[in-house]
Amino acid sequence: MTIDTTRTFVPVSIAVLTVSDTRTPETDTSGDTLVARLTEAGHVLAARGIVPDDRAAIAGQVTAWSLDPEIDVIITTGGTGFTGRDVTPEALEPLFEKKMDGFSAIFHRISYEKIGTSTIQSRATGGVMNATFVFVLPGSPGACRDAWDGILSQQLDLRHRPCNFVEIMPRLDEHLKR
Repeated sequence: MTIDTTRTFVPVSIAVLTVSDTRTPETDTSGDTLVARLTEAGHVLAARGIVPDDRAAIAGQVTAWSLDPEIDVIITTGGTGFTGRDVTPEALEPLFEKKMDGFSAIFHRISYEKIGTSTIQSRATGGVMNATFVFVLPGSPGACRDAWDGILSQQLDLRHRPCNFVEIMPRLDEHLKR
């Protein structure tokens, strides 16, 4: 795994959605963590929002963003636990055209190194919908840092070798008739 310095960095447009009944723009530390990391990396914050722990609200916002040609990636934070209000995976996984099992596996490996078996209390997931990558993260700033630093910063960098998500973005919708 290396950075190919002969390739030029290509900024990606990323939307960040916080799923919470209690967070506000002033208290959204997980959203702030993601925005800081993605902008420091050189990417573009395309949109940011907060929706309640409600399946329809989550699915509606993520679907709208996934249909926006100016948004390449959506990262959600919150709602991945096991309490009754944690419904982000239920809201989004049925909408995935392709589920990204490897994202969850790597996220849990990284998380295990930091918090041990407590990682099983997260249902982090990822997938593709409407030719847009969607990553569903837990609601803690630490989990957002782990996912960004350990996975997303590399996979959203065209220079990352041996492969990355950016180079396949133009082909995510090749199954559609044009």
